[in-house]
Amino acid sequence: MLEINNLTKSFGDMVAVSDETFTVREGEIMGLIGQNGAGKTTTFRMILNFLNPDNGNVLWDGHKLTSADYNILGYLPEERGLYPKMKVEDQIQYFAQLRGMKARDVRSQIDTWMDRFQVKGKRTDRVKDLSKGNQQKVQLIAALIHMPRLVILDEPFTGLDPVNASILEDGIKMLRDSGAAIIYSSHNMGNVEALSDHLIMLRRGEVVLRGTVDDIRQSFGRTKVFIESPLTTAQLQNFAGVKTVRQEGKRQVLTLTDPAAGREIFAAATATGYIPEFSQQPPTLDEIFRIKAGADHE
Repeated sequence: MLEINNLTKSFGDMVAVSDETFTVREGEIMGLIGQNGAGKTTTFRMILNFLNPDNGNVLWDGHKLTSADYNILGYLPEERGLYPKMKVEDQIQYFAQLRGMKARDVRSQIDTWMDRFQVKGKRTDRVKDLSKGNQQKVQLIAALIHMPRLVILDEPFTGLDPVNASILEDGIKMLRDSGAAIIYSSHNMGNVEALSDHLIMLRRGEVVLRGTVDDIRQSFGRTKVFIESPLTTAQLQNFAGVKTVRQEGKRQVLTLTDPAAGREIFAAATATGYIPEFSQQPPTLDEIFRIKAGADHE
């Protein structure tokens, strides 16, 4: 289990991370979200001993991480770093051997991993001859082929199209199912909702949200209504507790100031019988992110 206890880090007068505490258990995925500069990468660098915290500590299975624990780590930095003139297989083997794997074991697994992440190219291709997306997959394989127990992924979805993002999600879930503790950052809230068992949101280095995606969404109340009915936009706007109404194709999307307004709207919409759609939901994680980040700008 990874334990982060009261981590604080400043650079001059700027507090990058303030009193940060959380845990990630084996077989669990934690999403770390926040705007650029919120403290995500600084957190990762303190976990990895690249930076020393001003206060607090990082524990793995009850002890501080040392060089002896290096082989159980898998790390994908935000800044990609591959040797462009090396062959794919040599690149993967090089990093895997640094983590304690034998060359013959690495070479026997390369094809399996390239198939798993659907790398477009041959193992004998030079890295520079692959597309950026496939280079990213190669670096990910290099970080994961030794099946680490602790995985840290800094913006792993950057630059990936939806198909390749889904392939990466499957790979992360495979590692989770193998028992790895995984922590990653992303600006794509769709990825975060699909993957995270729980999440932390940082703003100016401070934790401003924590919990499961569902618990966080529910804490904001069911303030979104999706409705397709005979009621007009003007009629919907006149209900007490309705903040905004937006037409979206055949349906209207309402934002409520009071979730209780949904009951009255439903009763009016169904007064003459069946309607094709009525759904009252909490805001999406993306909307919540904008709400919390927006407070920062204000």
